[in-house]
Amino acid sequence: MLMILGIGMIMTFMYLIMSKRMSALIALITIPFLFSIIAWALGFHFDSLSHIELNALGQTMLDGIKKLAPTGVMLLFAIMYFAIMIDSGLFDPSVKWILRKVKGDPLKITIGTVFLTLVVSLDGDGSTTYMICVAAMMPLYKRIGMNPLVMTCLMLLSSGVMNLTPWGGPTARAASALQVDASDVFLPMVPSMLVAIGWLFFLAFLYGRYERKRLGVIDLDVSHGDNITISKDPEAQRPHLRWFNGILTIVLMASLVKGILPMPILFMLGFCIAMLVNYPNLDMQKKRIATHADSVLAVVGVIFAAGVFTGILSGTGMVEAMSKGFVSIIPESMGPYMAPITAVLSLPLTFFMSNDAFYFGVLPILAEAATHYGIQPVEIARASIVGQPVHLLSPLVPSTYLLCGLAAVEFADHQKFTLKWACITCGVLASSALIFGVFPLMSMI
Repeated sequence: MLMILGIGMIMTFMYLIMSKRMSALIALITIPFLFSIIAWALGFHFDSLSHIELNALGQTMLDGIKKLAPTGVMLLFAIMYFAIMIDSGLFDPSVKWILRKVKGDPLKITIGTVFLTLVVSLDGDGSTTYMICVAAMMPLYKRIGMNPLVMTCLMLLSSGVMNLTPWGGPTARAASALQVDASDVFLPMVPSMLVAIGWLFFLAFLYGRYERKRLGVIDLDVSHGDNITISKDPEAQRPHLRWFNGILTIVLMASLVKGILPMPILFMLGFCIAMLVNYPNLDMQKKRIATHADSVLAVVGVIFAAGVFTGILSGTGMVEAMSKGFVSIIPESMGPYMAPITAVLSLPLTFFMSNDAFYFGVLPILAEAATHYGIQPVEIARASIVGQPVHLLSPLVPSTYLLCGLAAVEFADHQKFTLKWACITCGVLASSALIFGVFPLMSMI
């Protein structure tokens, strides 16, 4: 019965958010609470509860929130930090440099598209990335006559790879769902991300060479690039502090890789330093925070709501019950391969359902099943994020509609053009992760 309740809770949650009858934030809190009340009413004695009382159930929910608090703090200050860097104009020279260098050469334009998207994607916001990159590159594609589907393909794949950063979303969700440290999921994936980035530059080279052969090299006036800025608020731009902001960002990234301090603390310190130096005026600080409050609240709110979901799912024993049922239907010979199985499943499952539904609904079951074969939850978390380039092609991802709208291409055409390359990119991520030992091909237990 407990397994049935758990499956029912997940299916209800997935249906409500996929059908847009309820937001992920609301569903993550209300649905598990309602199902836990049903289980409580049926008289189940949960392992984590000493007696059947609602206050004990509430404590289980609170425990889940406490475990996700560091992830929520990290996301809050990471998003705010990169928002400040964009507002201050740190990345403006990169855009201008790309536009001056690519000129009218299709090969340089495709490579510049990947480079620009990788840089701008550091903020973790797909919508912002597409608005900036399409605004910078679309005039070149139109002027030369290049296929805009090439641009949307390269931008989406680049954004999909960079989306694996902890502040991008999937990594934080996977870490939250399995209650592991986001840095333990992300940092081992960096070499695989670098390999995937190399593959994207190669793909850009192939398409650029094809377009150069088809169109030739056109002499363009690229002076318009001098007027393009990523920061849209002139009052917030700080060109005289660009070197300081660049050095601060490099030091912060190096500190993250070295693990000098916990990731949430590093971003908190980086945010405070950036704010004090760039905007010492208190009113300006309030304005900067208010400008980005909506996007920050939307992400962080979901993370804390996920604490309720994962707390109930694990605290009531539903995950354990479902994992036992799941393990029972997996052939014994396939059990040791749960990590690559999770990686493969992440492609179709994140395509047909939202990240929230997959990471908070399905991933805990896969992870619990994998523990029976000696595979650690953090390894399953790493395997689960390799499907993100395919996920971004899902009709459930709003930012992809924005990309197609800005580029004036049909969504279906974009899907058809990009899907095969997205699958290959996922394959590059997964295969390189296996080679680097990020997650095991098979358990040796």
